[in-house]
Formats: sequence, C-alpha cells, structure tokens
Amino acid sequence: MTDIFQQIEAIQEEIRKTPHHKGTNRFIGLMRAKIARLKDKEIESSGKGGGGGGTSFSVKKQGDATVVLVGPPSAGKSTLINRLTNAESKVAPYAFTTVTVVPGMLKYNEAYIQILDIPGLIKGAKEGKGKGREVLSVARAADLLLIMTDVARVSQIEKIVKELEGAGIRINQGKPDVLINKKPEGGLEIHSNLKQEIDKETMKEIAREYGIKNGDITIKERVSLDRLFDAFSSNRVYIPALFVLNKIDSGGVSADNRYLGISAEKDIGIQKLIDEIWKALKFVTVFLVRPDEELTFDNPIVMKEEDTLKDVALKIGTDFTETKKLVKIWGKGARFPGQEVSFSTKVTEGMQIRYL
Repeated sequence: MTDIFQQIEAIQEEIRKTPHHKGTNRFIGLMRAKIARLKDKEIESSGKGGGGGGTSFSVKKQGDATVVLVGPPSAGKSTLINRLTNAESKVAPYAFTTVTVVPGMLKYNEAYIQILDIPGLIKGAKEGKGKGREVLSVARAADLLLIMTDVARVSQIEKIVKELEGAGIRINQGKPDVLINKKPEGGLEIHSNLKQEIDKETMKEIAREYGIKNGDITIKERVSLDRLFDAFSSNRVYIPALFVLNKIDSGGVSADNRYLGISAEKDIGIQKLIDEIWKALKFVTVFLVRPDEELTFDNPIVMKEEDTLKDVALKIGTDFTETKKLVKIWGKGARFPGQEVSFSTKVTEGMQIRYL
C-alpha cells in the first residue's frame, strides 16, 4: 500500500511542477487518470484484505432497506439508533464507544428498515485508520447513509464526505450517463452530441488507462474529468444520504436546510428524520389481492420505486413466481380497473395487484 501512496505522491509532484495551460491539459488529465487508477487499486486491495484481525464487521442485510449511520466519534449515533430501533448500542460520554457494527430494526409504514450503527469515522479511514476500511465497507453496502455530527462540529460533515469519496462512494449523485460497449478489436470511438470540455483523444487515452482499448463510448452528459473517471471505474457506488446535526438542544447553530436538526437524547426532530428516511429510500406500498378475494388494502407489500411486478412476485417467493402466468392491476398505473399487464410493469404507490 505504501508503494501506491509513493506513486501517487510522485505523480502529484509532477502535476505541481507542470504549467497549467491549454497545451498541457491532456498531460495533466492523463496524470490525474493515473492517480485515480492507483486510488482504485487502493480501494480494491482494501476490500480484499482484513484490518489485521479483531471483531468482524460483516452484518447480513435484512428488512426492506439498510440505513448506515456514519459520523465522527461521540456524535450521538448510538443514542440515535437506540431511539429509532430496539438496538442496545452502548452509550458513553467518550470516543470510540462503538467498536463493531450494531444492528437495529425500525418498522415504519409497513416497512422494516435495518439501521446499522458503525464505529466513528476519522480522518485517514480510507487508509485504514480506526478500522476505517472495515467501516467503509459497511457504508458501501447501504441503501441510505445518515451522515451525522453534532452542532459543535458541523465542519465534520465535509470531512466525512471526503473520506467516503476517497473510498469510491458517491453521495447524492447519479451514475455518469456514459455507455461503454467494449469490443475485441477495432480501436476506440467516442460519441457525444454535447459539447465537451475534454477532447476526444484525451478521453481515449484515459479510457486506455482504465483498460478500455476497443469499443464504443457514448457520452450523454457534459462530463468533467472526475465524472469520466467514475464512468470508467468498476468500484464506484452511488448512495443517497441525509445530513444530520445532533444535539440541537444545546444551541450554537443557525437554521440551515442542508441539515436535519435533531436531539437524539431529547427526542427532538426524530419523527421528521424518520419521515425523511422514508422519502429518501423511495418506498412504494402496493397491495396484494388474492384471486378469490374482493379488492382490499389488507395485504401491503413495501417495494422500491424502480421495482416491477416481477420483483413483487419474487419477494413473495420463488415458487409463487413460477406458478403465476398473469397479473392484473387496479389504481394508479392502470388504464382501467383490472388491466392485465406484463410482469415488467413498474409499481406505483397504492397499486392493487392480483396474480393468476
């Protein structure tokens, strides 16, 4: 790992010594691509190896979604998970009280939401400090992150996001709208109907740096270098996040709609936080109607916005899916009551579903 750091530092020094102007843009872009690739190797190697023994950080995902609490030590994460769920995360007025992953389950609007309290994240976590690699591996698997600090340390939010970014986690971003069609031969072709700041030859050289030597690359957004690196990398994850400020009862912070203010200890703002978690997870509640029943709302099933009727059937069970040939829907999404639709139809809120 030290060798990777040395290589990165050498390239960064080369960039610092290079005059920045139009004639050097391609060279600097390629040097930055080399740094990005080395950082990718760092992420990949940290994902394979352990952190030198100790307590296991592996937790089986359960429920309809997994939310991970991320923040510095002593931010009140343990108090919050105890408030939200039936967990018993140790609470104490000193740092590093939580030394492993503590799971809890929040039931809300028929959804079961797994909440994970992980050890506090510190600077250098992506390099392994404070069991950082293990902690970040849990964060990478989340459906939603609650990035949390207290009102006395608002600046920690930005530092935490930087650590997450360094581990290949992209916060509140969509995947780059870049299509890559690899081919065995024929060289590289770049296609885009948009004016790009990066010239096509530079894009091709960056693609080759990532091992993409032949194929078609179609770019459907105006990409920066960082977004291009993300598009070519295989280890990026894109996770929504909410920013939470704890201990607002102690004062010291002005209103800021970027953050959700709470007091985990005094139960202030907790219901609003739960509502925002629900919204951020983009849940949809549908209702299963059995063949021999009248239309009812008695059998709710919680799904995600992007799920299909096939996903609903699979959630009920594989055997169930294999025996069903038709599906009819009522409510929003149906052109008329009892419309027969394909299993690839996306679910909508309040949809009633009958499998036959």
